[in-house]
Amino acid sequence: MLAASFFSLIIPALDAAELRFEIGAVPAAIVCVAILIGMGAVALMNEKLPHEHFRSGREGPEGASLKRVWLFIIAITIHNFPEGLAVGVGFGSGGVEGGLPLAIGIGLQNAPEGLAVAVALLGEGYTRFRAWGIAAMTGLVEPIGGVLGAGIISLSEPLLPWGLAFAAGAMLYVISHEIIPETHRSGHQNKATLGLAIGLVIMLFLDVWLG
Repeated sequence: MLAASFFSLIIPALDAAELRFEIGAVPAAIVCVAILIGMGAVALMNEKLPHEHFRSGREGPEGASLKRVWLFIIAITIHNFPEGLAVGVGFGSGGVEGGLPLAIGIGLQNAPEGLAVAVALLGEGYTRFRAWGIAAMTGLVEPIGGVLGAGIISLSEPLLPWGLAFAAGAMLYVISHEIIPETHRSGHQNKATLGLAIGLVIMLFLDVWLG
């Protein structure tokens, strides 16, 4: 996600802005503002929707009426929407070459997320079929975000740099606020850093090779 944010979203956003406003402060300002708006949008979702992480506990409004596992599922759903938005913006702006590296990279990191949801539901007594179905449903928000992102970019070319940078900002918020803190808890920082390095170079390779 970190590599995708920069190589597949921020850099193309700068390129798209420079095509309209030439090289200077304006393209950089557009991308910076859009990144901050994207981060703010996910921060608002994080603030308004009740959810829970296994390590950091509950966040958002009080959700006492919801079981802990469902608060966790909401957290995964919040994370998945920016990813789907990024993939949709990638396809909408660059076609297959723009979206395929993003789709592959994000798809690889979504596999353990879905497994975590399914295992949590099994621990709550759900059947394997129901656990699998609910885990799959948490991923359905990604196609919704993808269609939204691709549609906006396809219908309005001037929004291209804004959409790319907005999607990057949304993913950067998730990385900084949720993923890195969660993976570095309980003495796992060395393994987490190794995983980040491997994931970053794999995504870089995919982006250069396929893009």
